[in-house]
Amino acid sequence: MPGTDDAGAAQQAGGQPKQERARRTKAQILRAAAEIFAEHGYAAVTLQDVAARASMTKGAVYFHFANKQVLALAVVEEHYRRWPPLLERVRALGLSPLESLLAVLDGTAEAFRHDTVVQAGARLQIERSLIDADLPQPYVWWPEVLAELIAKARDAGQLRPETTPESLARVFVSAFFGMQHTSDVLTGRADLMDRYVEMRDALLKGFVVG
Repeated sequence: MPGTDDAGAAQQAGGQPKQERARRTKAQILRAAAEIFAEHGYAAVTLQDVAARASMTKGAVYFHFANKQVLALAVVEEHYRRWPPLLERVRALGLSPLESLLAVLDGTAEAFRHDTVVQAGARLQIERSLIDADLPQPYVWWPEVLAELIAKARDAGQLRPETTPESLARVFVSAFFGMQHTSDVLTGRADLMDRYVEMRDALLKGFVVG
């Protein structure tokens, strides 16, 4: 007869595919929810809409997400999980401080242009008054990150010595999120990269040395 250790190993092996299926199903629901939230906004979406977009039953959606508020919160949280890996990827490139700043800004713009989860998270944050859930506080992580990158570029002599990192970071955050929202409203973000480059170059023009 197999020992208890063998039985436990068999149970664990048998449970792993089920856990993986549940993870994939949850990810599929999140992707579908992000798509439909980005397209139609929070108020117009139902869990039945999400289920239909995900090609599954409403019960399957309810199994993973108790209600629309919980699902919206999950999408917003997934939005914010996109940014630390972006920062780590840029750091791993070994770029100069100014190049690192530009790479982070460029990567963020690309995500807003192409990543549905990012787009949905941004829209849901704008509509946070409609959502009965404790969403993450927006616009607080980015100024700290950008201020650090700007300070390093200034200290390396790549930005003018009178540059105030905290102020420039706040301006970048305000301009960026206003820019992406304007692009979304007017063109569905089709012109986002053009608008972004205009904004980036205009803001940095008076600060870059050389």
